[in-house]
Amino acid sequence: MNLSRPSFWAVRNLLSWGLYPVSLLFRSVVWVRKLCYGKNLISSWRSPVPIVVVGNITVGGAGKTPLIIALSECLKGRGLKVGIVTRGYGGSKIQQPVKVDASSSAKAVGDEAVMLAQRTSLPVVTCANRVQSVQHLLSLADLDLVLCDDGLQHYALQRDLEIAVIDSEYVFGNGFCLPAGPLREPVSRLASIDLVVHSGNQPRKSGYTLQGTEIVSLHGIHETRSLESLKGQTVHAVAGIAAPERFFAFLRAQGLLVVPHPFADHAVFQPSDLTFSDALPVLMTEKDKVKCVGFELVNSWYVPVTAQLDDTILREFNHLVDHLLSENTNADK
Repeated sequence: MNLSRPSFWAVRNLLSWGLYPVSLLFRSVVWVRKLCYGKNLISSWRSPVPIVVVGNITVGGAGKTPLIIALSECLKGRGLKVGIVTRGYGGSKIQQPVKVDASSSAKAVGDEAVMLAQRTSLPVVTCANRVQSVQHLLSLADLDLVLCDDGLQHYALQRDLEIAVIDSEYVFGNGFCLPAGPLREPVSRLASIDLVVHSGNQPRKSGYTLQGTEIVSLHGIHETRSLESLKGQTVHAVAGIAAPERFFAFLRAQGLLVVPHPFADHAVFQPSDLTFSDALPVLMTEKDKVKCVGFELVNSWYVPVTAQLDDTILREFNHLVDHLLSENTNADK
C-alpha cells in the first residue's frame, strides 16, 4: 500500500483508460520540455564538480533515501568529499537555500533532509531550487562530488550521472504516465539512465535490501535493544512514508506481530497519533522519528535500517564514479 498513489494507478481499468488521452498530452509536454533543455532553448546550469542525481520515474517513494545514505558511505570510504542537496519534501517550501544539520526542524526543512544530515554527517542543503542548493552547498564546502536527492526531471541542473530507483514490488504500476498512471516519464527514459537500482524487501534484480537489527528508544536516553527481543510479540507499527506496508512487512519478517498504522508520506505527527490504549511497544521508521522531537513517548522506538547494496550495484557504481572523476580531472587540465 502506498498512500501517495491512487489504487487505479496499479491497474488498467475504465478510469485509467479514461485518463489516457490526458496522459498522452502529459508525455508530449515532458518530451518537448526535455528537448528544449537538450537543445539549449531553455537554460541550464553546470556545476564545477560532478553531480550525481538519484531519483525515480514514478510518483511515490521507491527507496531513494536509504540508497543515498549507502552511496554516501561508499564515497566517504573512498576518501571523497561529498555533499547532498534535497528539495526538503515534507517541510515548508523553502525558496532560499538552507544548510541542514542534525538538530534542524523537520517541520521547517523536511524529514528526509534531517535524516540525511543525521545519518551521513555530510553537508546537506535544501531548497525548492536545486541549482541554488548546489551553488550554496559549494560555497560552504570544498567538495569532490554532489549527491542530488531526487531531481531526475529537474533538467535546469545538469548532471553527470543518473541513478534511478525502482520499487521491485510496484515497478511501474499500470505503465501509464500521469494522470492515468504513476509515471513521471515513460519507461523508455530508463534507457538513458546510467544505473538502475531495484529496492524492496526482496528485489527481483540487482539492487538493495534493507537490513536492521536494533531498535532505539525515543524516550529520554536513547536506549538500544535488539529487534529480535520483540520476536513473537505484538507491536504497534507507525509509518508516515510513501510505502508503509514495506515497513510493516520488514517487521513481520523479523517475527513481530504487527498492528499497522499507515499515514501519508511526510505526515506531521501529533503525540496522540502515537499513543494507544494498551501498553504495547510502538515502533516507527527513522524518517518518522525526526518528526517526534520533544514528544514524551513511553515504550516508543524507531528502527534504523541500512541499505545493503549487492555486489553488482557496488561494482557498477564504483566504476561509474571512477570514470566520472577521471573525466572531471582531465577537464580541469
